[in-house]
Amino acid sequence: MLTLYFAPGSCALASLIALEESGLAYEHRRLILANGDQRQPDYLAINPKGRVPALVTDRGVITENIAIQAYLAQIAPAAKLAPLDDPFEFAQMQAFNSYIASTVHINHSHKARGARWTDDAAAIETMKAKVPQTMAESFALLEDKMLRGPWVMGDQYTVADGYLFTMAKWLPGDNVDRSQFAKVSAHYQRMLERPAVQKALAIEEG
Repeated sequence: MLTLYFAPGSCALASLIALEESGLAYEHRRLILANGDQRQPDYLAINPKGRVPALVTDRGVITENIAIQAYLAQIAPAAKLAPLDDPFEFAQMQAFNSYIASTVHINHSHKARGARWTDDAAAIETMKAKVPQTMAESFALLEDKMLRGPWVMGDQYTVADGYLFTMAKWLPGDNVDRSQFAKVSAHYQRMLERPAVQKALAIEEG
């Protein structure tokens, strides 16, 4: 049995969506980051990084959304969550996901996690002030150059769609008007109509 450790409001929503889309049997465990659940010894034994998500499998633990989503796509091929038969397209999907993880998520993190990069209070405030700009710039690139069609990869839904949805969900809180990005906004609404996304959101809300 797969077990996903996640936290409401976190990037782990992307892996939760992927699990729901996969059709695989799994259990979920909720962590409350504000309570410091991610730093408790029992969780650190599972994921020493003290972050979410973490997926417990019969072979061990997988961390990081990109790895979890790729794993789920491969063990549930019937769900067609990735272009598994085309190495180039699979790499393109992973490039999209890597941009989300390495750039978009980091931009967002400067709002509440500035202490990861500096102890200077003034610098932390400067980082917070920059978030609306950097998030808007990232989404302009996603809108204009990276979102291929109704879904991230074009006509076929993939795990990348859950990752984009998760980041787009954060935009209002980052003081970015999602409606200025027509394709992203349409994608967001399209995602809300998917039963797996509705189930994942219900789980997240508790």
